[in-house]
Amino acid sequence: MNKILNILTIFSFVFTFAQLGNIKSGERLHYRIHYGPLNAGTATLTTLKTNYQGVPHFYVKGEGRSTGAVRAFFPVDDRYESFININTGLPSFYVRNVKEGGYSQHLQTAFNHSNQTLILTDKKNPANGSKTLKSVRGIQDMLSAFYHLRGRSDLTVGKTIRMNVWIDDEMFPFQLKVNGTENVKTKFGTINCLKITPMVMSGRVFKAKESVTMWVSNDENKVPIAIKAELAVGSLRADLERYSNVMYDLNFKK
Repeated sequence: MNKILNILTIFSFVFTFAQLGNIKSGERLHYRIHYGPLNAGTATLTTLKTNYQGVPHFYVKGEGRSTGAVRAFFPVDDRYESFININTGLPSFYVRNVKEGGYSQHLQTAFNHSNQTLILTDKKNPANGSKTLKSVRGIQDMLSAFYHLRGRSDLTVGKTIRMNVWIDDEMFPFQLKVNGTENVKTKFGTINCLKITPMVMSGRVFKAKESVTMWVSNDENKVPIAIKAELAVGSLRADLERYSNVMYDLNFKK
């Protein structure tokens, strides 16, 4: 289930900045997640305008948890936080605090984009202290990458986007392509979407390199409407269940 929350937040970045003019303070996106026929969990993304170190930022939070029968044998409580500079679209501070079955991790990352470094702190194991690592120009974290994608004006059919995203304690290169448009049926009605396919690593988690498909509203909001992932074992799907305070009306047709 937590893989869907990861997928919701890893999409995007080339060496450009994206203004966040289509994101409204107080926006809330709530998704229902299914593993095959099972109601597996929920994921929620919230956004709030604030100041971080005296500079205007969006504070964004992603939360994922397993529910029902899935939670009985695999409890998941994940929390991601990011402070994103509104003017540059780049992250200043990022938190990954997850509990998945018997596994847990609590990492904090402070970004210094002026000299392309970051400071990584292991909050679960304070004895490990903090370490300074080299990064790259325009690096995004998992949450800021998601909002950067939504802010791009060149997210059009045929576009291929390459990016560098900070995940856990490592940087990963990603690539995605906007393959076309498609009308997607939802509980709210039908909405026209951009169909996006990221390249993922096949093997232990995903069935193939193009195992993930994401449908994003083909409008100014670029809200993820649905995500489907073919896993090495089974499949996951996330669907928009509730939303509020989006910048522009979503054009659902009955």
